[in-house]
Amino acid sequence: MTITEEQHEALRSLLGAWALGACPHREAAELERHLSACPSCASEAARLRDAAGWLSVDEPLDQPGALRQQVIDWCLTRRPAELPVPGWGSPYTAETAKLDSLLRDLGPEEWQEVAELPWHGGTDRLRPAEVLCHLTAVDGYLARALGLPDPVPGGPPVPAATRRVPPQDGEPAPSAPRVPPQGGPWAGITERTARMIAEQSGRPPQSVRARWRRLTHELVRSAALAPQGNTPVDFGFATVPLRDAFVDRAFECYVHGEDVARAVAYPYDPPAPQHLRQMVDLAVRMLPLALAGLRATAPAGSSPEPRSGARQGRRLRLVIDGPASGEWLIPLDGPESGPPGGEPVASMVLDGLEFCQLAAAHRDPDRVPVGEHGDRAAIREVLRATPLLSRP
Repeated sequence: MTITEEQHEALRSLLGAWALGACPHREAAELERHLSACPSCASEAARLRDAAGWLSVDEPLDQPGALRQQVIDWCLTRRPAELPVPGWGSPYTAETAKLDSLLRDLGPEEWQEVAELPWHGGTDRLRPAEVLCHLTAVDGYLARALGLPDPVPGGPPVPAATRRVPPQDGEPAPSAPRVPPQGGPWAGITERTARMIAEQSGRPPQSVRARWRRLTHELVRSAALAPQGNTPVDFGFATVPLRDAFVDRAFECYVHGEDVARAVAYPYDPPAPQHLRQMVDLAVRMLPLALAGLRATAPAGSSPEPRSGARQGRRLRLVIDGPASGEWLIPLDGPESGPPGGEPVASMVLDGLEFCQLAAAHRDPDRVPVGEHGDRAAIREVLRATPLLSRP
């Protein structure tokens, strides 16, 4: 049957989805009839189907790194997404997919390895499935904000120590629970994580992974319906707009994914430069609050204070080097310190990945490589405040 050029292009646009097995049955049948009569489309379909074979979930992780994205990009040029993911949701989409790829490749013994998760209050020790319980527990705050069911079960309080993996023979005992007696700002996260671990205890790790992955897909689909990202998300200790909450979740997924990869001796790629830059930007915007927290807990006279008189509005210039390069001005005297004036009192240069690792409390602020110029006390204070952005 002769078809028009317009019909030919419409059928050709389906090849990417067909190669990935994502083409609706009716369209797939129509396309396959066309392939039997069109050598050029048949040749292109064969190439795409071969490429899609590399994307099988049963393949090891050391496949060509850019191949999956190349196929997806090609598909999107042929048929744009009906509901595109907002730019602020892309880091979360990428980091959850990357972590899922690692977890799919774990064997039974690797699921029993213990990952160390440093934060500014200490180090948690969790197995990979328990890490997923933690990620699910915090993602639940976004689910509630988007009108999705909260994945965390109800019930009586679960002791915070449930989060810690009991030591194996010859291993040091896990650290004591880090929640202050009064509960502290992180008590909600700790409690929700404990509930998830208790509820998922005894289930196959891949079942825990599948549940977490379904939630990540649901969050992304729901976020695409709120592209402005203004929906408030209440984490218990702070309320932020949805767009910032998604970048926050991408950052934690990357950090804990790397923690798991380190425990099982797997390579783990850093975030894409454009995603890393969003993570850096969010951390920088949160730094004034971390500085205030550092000063609030410092012994009297040990933290540099602004000069006496009116509110100062001092600033520090942060220069990020590497793939996520850029410059930011950090208010040193608090977000309410009045309009800034004059030149920054200091400048410091950090690699983007090093800055993110410092914000995750995975680097020693006194040892992180940094270029410095100007007020050294201000620079050291910012470096020591940055790990306070981490949490359990």
